[in-house]
Amino acid sequence: NPDIFYPDSEENCEQALSICKTCEVRIACLNYALESREKQGVWGGASARERRKLLRTSRRSA
Repeated sequence: NPDIFYPDSEENCEQALSICKTCEVRIACLNYALESREKQGVWGGASARERRKLLRTSRRSA
């Protein structure tokens, strides 16, 4: 069910994150979400909040 990856709040994303842990394309999925600036959902084992942090950190490093 794709809705699992779009929880109603950041706190309700445990099920999606547990699926991502064993996914073979987790890194590619996360890279896609970061490159396309996906604003919602769980992608590559990262919530929207976690992806925003990653993007801020990478901008500071650049």
